[in-house]
Amino acid sequence: MNVFNGGSDPGLAWEELERRVETCAACELHACRKKTVFGQGNRTSPLVFIGEGPGAEEDEQGIAFVGRAGKLLSSILQSVGIDRDDVFITNVVKCRPPENRTPLAKEMMACNEFLEAQLALLRPRIVVCLGNTPVKWLLKTSEGISSLRGRWFPWRGILLFPMFHPSYLLRNDSRKKGSPKDLTWQDINALKDRLSTIRQGGE
Repeated sequence: MNVFNGGSDPGLAWEELERRVETCAACELHACRKKTVFGQGNRTSPLVFIGEGPGAEEDEQGIAFVGRAGKLLSSILQSVGIDRDDVFITNVVKCRPPENRTPLAKEMMACNEFLEAQLALLRPRIVVCLGNTPVKWLLKTSEGISSLRGRWFPWRGILLFPMFHPSYLLRNDSRKKGSPKDLTWQDINALKDRLSTIRQGGE
């Protein structure tokens, strides 16, 4: 089912889609939310980040990745010269799961049409999946993030790149070689290199 009716006007399509998200009651998550978290950023960017779902601060503000994990994501991007405002950031589900638990399959299915519509409008070249939930959902795999991170996957004409979720890095503070933070440093540099190649017209 088409969730927006913007016709050939992307601006109207975005407005309609955001209105649909704000009024959605398709799953039980709507009952305990304070605000929906639609996602934000540059809608013409070739680079999109997809997380799992909103946390407490995101639920309060209605903005994706504004808590501790979001601040760390901003720092990771800045470390390689990527401006957070130059990318688009969203989540698989647009309402906060209770106690920040992993979204249930039925909740992700209820929200999937919104994510699909966002990707159709964004038409990114690279989608970065942050953590287990988005990469398993998009790739339809049972493999975990530890084995998938840092690898490039062709997906619907897009390059899909799994990375550790920033919240996982907050729980694993070591910077030793082979640690999650060390691997993320490798991944963000690989991402920067691929993004630079795309922007230069090389891919």
